[in-house]
Amino acid sequence: MRYRMPTHFGPMPGPRQGPAGQRYECRDDPRQRIVHAAFAAPADRLARFMPPGFSVARGELHVTFCYMTEIAWLAGRGYNTFGVTIPATYAGADRPVQGDLMLILWENMADPIISGREELGFSKLYCDLPPPMETPGHVVCRASWDGFGFAALRLEGLGDPGEPPPPAAPSEGLLHYKYVPRTGAPGVSDAEYAVLTPAGGGHFRVEESRTAATANLDWRRARWEELPTLCHIVDALADIPLGPCLHASVSTTRGAKDLSDQHILP
Repeated sequence: MRYRMPTHFGPMPGPRQGPAGQRYECRDDPRQRIVHAAFAAPADRLARFMPPGFSVARGELHVTFCYMTEIAWLAGRGYNTFGVTIPATYAGADRPVQGDLMLILWENMADPIISGREELGFSKLYCDLPPPMETPGHVVCRASWDGFGFAALRLEGLGDPGEPPPPAAPSEGLLHYKYVPRTGAPGVSDAEYAVLTPAGGGHFRVEESRTAATANLDWRRARWEELPTLCHIVDALADIPLGPCLHASVSTTRGAKDLSDQHILP
């Protein structure tokens, strides 16, 4: 059984545990609308975000907006996410691990943020993520906090699948760096280690995919008064000089996995 605070009410229902303790198959849920773009970026500028034991694998910055519905563990409800990743290598004790380091994953619902941070080690924070604005051949995804828009991704020239993107380097999944502070001891951790979300598994399948001719990512720098808990993150990302768009797409998918295979890397 899985417990999270407050433990005195018993096991906590969530993505990996239903009210009767059952797991969710994720066979046909969730339904996802995924908007993704990858940009060239200087590896030396990305290196400053690497946690201990990590190094930049390629000079690329990836951003993904995901709009989810029909989620079983939320009784059919949905939520949206906005993630930023960098291809990275973790120098594990046994062997190097190749993957995509999750720098930040914003979500617009508290429940998956809490479970994802505590159980899995995802670097999740809250923001507002309205539905994408779509017109023929175009899509715009936006992120804001308390009315302050801080990011926008625009894809243009959406068409048929066309030419596939260049083959990606081998990836073992999503990499994370979990950090839990110790109560009453600033700067001291209760937990601090690398974590992997293994690639593959589950029932994920693509129902439709369209490629874009180009994409643009715009960050809006903020004063502390505008983003009191996020300005240091947004401004750091805004400082990364982006090169050309390497590939961009919009996909509709179904199925997933409950991420019970998440594990600590030695």
